[in-house]
Amino acid sequence: MEIAFLIIAFILMVTGIAGAVVPMIPGPPLAWAGLLLAYFSPYTDYGILLLIITGIVAVIVQILDTIFPALLTKKNNGSKAATIGATIGIIIGLFTGPVGILVGPFLGAFIGEILHNPEDLGNALSVAWGSFIGFICGTGLKLLTVGVFIWILIFNLIK
Repeated sequence: MEIAFLIIAFILMVTGIAGAVVPMIPGPPLAWAGLLLAYFSPYTDYGILLLIITGIVAVIVQILDTIFPALLTKKNNGSKAATIGATIGIIIGLFTGPVGILVGPFLGAFIGEILHNPEDLGNALSVAWGSFIGFICGTGLKLLTVGVFIWILIFNLIK
């Protein structure tokens, strides 16, 4: 049974990596669930305090990932239409593959801002860039977090 826990934990970790890149899958919480499951295996020896801290980190990172694109869109003088456009762009991007996931938030924010204020192309580009940078920051933070969770698990298994 202990081996089954570890196998499922690694499956959750791999799913966490996918979730760090695909916006609709909660990568850090899934990877954390892998840490939690592995905790019940006799092959790991990290404590409950580590689980609590990493659980808090997983929740904070997931929240920040949601906030970054909207925050940077607003910081670059984006309208509510740009924020909605970026969100729609992320969703549509999911169905168009990796390029769509990267380009979707940018195009969505750009189109939303152009619909809101068609005279200011420069501002629309600035807003779209902010949305894209927010998406990249959130994705990077999720990848880093999931990577650390994987490192914690592997380190505990090999020591």
